[in-house]
Amino acid sequence: MKDSQSEQNASKILQAIILDLLLVTDGRTTDFLEILLNEKVKVQVIRQEQINEDDPKLLIETSGAPYYIRESVLIGEKSGFVVSHNIALVYAKHVPPALFKSIAQQKKGIGKAMSSLGIRSFRKVTDAGFVNEEEAVDLFQQQMKLHFSDIDEKVPYKRYGMYFGREPGIEMLEYFHPNIIEHRVLQEFKEETGD
Repeated sequence: MKDSQSEQNASKILQAIILDLLLVTDGRTTDFLEILLNEKVKVQVIRQEQINEDDPKLLIETSGAPYYIRESVLIGEKSGFVVSHNIALVYAKHVPPALFKSIAQQKKGIGKAMSSLGIRSFRKVTDAGFVNEEEAVDLFQQQMKLHFSDIDEKVPYKRYGMYFGREPGIEMLEYFHPNIIEHRVLQEFKEETGD
């Protein structure tokens, strides 16, 4: 029994390390999620709408260029497992036109669109940590319901700005399913045992 308890403790420590890496990376989060999940992910846009520049939720200075809010989830193509719930505030003036057009068409995740267009960005993580599911808020600090199932642990999140020049073009808030590592281990076990 002692070995089993040691293995469980080691597993929890490894899971915590991997989730910590996810929260501090300023690289392409989608690539990291696909590695963790061991499958490609697809985007499902929940909502996307233009925000008027006089909207009281918009706490930044505007200059007439449109802002779009986009809420989406990333889902494993084979498993259907929802790995992340994402909210993006897109500032058209500071996003390359080809990327903005791709985002408007809602067919690809932002990271995938950037990769396919060969667009590079600088990313600056501004906040990261863990919250209880009922504490999840959007970019405007409004409470939101995450599209995850079977959550009994704190949810890791990361907030960052994507820069294509001197000003941020996209502000991102990503919540990650806390059981992604457990899901991957179970998938590997099923393949190994043929279940």
